[in-house]
Amino acid sequence: MKNLYPGLFDDLPFSLDEIICGVDEAGRGPLAGPVFAAAVILDPARPIDGLRDSKKLSEARRDALVPLIKQNALAWAIAECSEAEIDELNILQATMLAMRRAVEALATVPTLALIDGNRCPVMSIRAIAIVEGDDKVDSISAASILAKTARDAALQVLHASYPQYGFDQHKGYPTALHLARLREHGVSPVHRRSYAPVRKLLEANS
Repeated sequence: MKNLYPGLFDDLPFSLDEIICGVDEAGRGPLAGPVFAAAVILDPARPIDGLRDSKKLSEARRDALVPLIKQNALAWAIAECSEAEIDELNILQATMLAMRRAVEALATVPTLALIDGNRCPVMSIRAIAIVEGDDKVDSISAASILAKTARDAALQVLHASYPQYGFDQHKGYPTALHLARLREHGVSPVHRRSYAPVRKLLEANS
C-alpha cells in the first residue's frame, strides 16, 4: 500500500502492507440519541481531496464529501449504540462497542484499525489509538465525516417524532435551548437517563 501519510507513521509499529481502516465516533456528549461510529478503508488509487476532522468542516462540505467517501473507499461501514445501551454500559463502553460494530461490518476485513482518540476497542484485529487522528489521518477523517453526518440525519428523524425538543437545531447537545425544552416537556424515550441533567430532572420529578 502506498504511504498516504509520509512521515506521520515512521515510528509506529506497522507495515504499509496492512489493510488499514480509520475509525471515529460522533455523539458522545449529547443528552439524547444514539452514539455513532464509522470505519473506512480508503483506496490509495482513489484519493479524496478535502478530508479533515468533520468538526472543522461546514455541514455543506461534509454532505458533499459523504458520497465521494462511499464511492471511492474500498470499504465503509456505520454503526451505533442506542440510548438504552449507553445507559446500561456507560458512554465510553458504548462508544467502544459502536466502533467495534463498525469495523466488524466492513465488507473488506482490515488487518489494522487506527482509532481516533486515546483508547481502542477490544477487537479481533490490532488497533492503534491516535490522538487528534481525525485531523491527521485521512481514513479517520473520512470515518468522522460518515459518523457525524449519519448521526445528524438520525437526529432529524428524532426531531420528526419529538419536535418539541428542537433536535434539528442542537442535535441533542446540552445547549441552553435543549435544557429549557427538557425542563418544559420532561424526559423523552430517546434521552440518555444516565446523563446528569436528565438524571437530575427524573429524580426531581420522581
